[in-house]
Amino acid sequence: MSDKDTTITGVTFPIPKQYMHRFFSGGKTVFVKPATVFKELRRGMQLVFYQSHEDTGYVGEATIKRILIAEDPLTFYDTYGDAIFLTRDEMIAYLENQERWKAVRVRDRGKKGNESRKRNWIALELESIRAYEAVRKPERFVPVGGQYLRD
Repeated sequence: MSDKDTTITGVTFPIPKQYMHRFFSGGKTVFVKPATVFKELRRGMQLVFYQSHEDTGYVGEATIKRILIAEDPLTFYDTYGDAIFLTRDEMIAYLENQERWKAVRVRDRGKKGNESRKRNWIALELESIRAYEAVRKPERFVPVGGQYLRD
């Protein structure tokens, strides 16, 4: 059976271990990242938290309540405020770090000059967040951009 023959039930994204507690005990309910794996996502699907960097594996899950897309991730703070798992300052630092790597990004041939293509950002508002009792190892490697979960 190929991936095309199965139903998408959710998504998983790697999140560094240092931030994971913010979802389970810190009251954070919004996950924000560059929009990579998102086109097939719908309300009611699952986000499975993949803990990266150390003690790697699936550590919990949540139900996707709402999905927002924006060019500027800082606009999500107008909607969600401190419910976002990264502080505004952490997001600004992340964006500044991304700027340093701009030359490495894929170039959009449709623009003149050497401008990099603008990637949208996604905010997933979550509900029913729960941690697993033990780390679960995935069957396959979870890439940095995330991946869909299928039946």
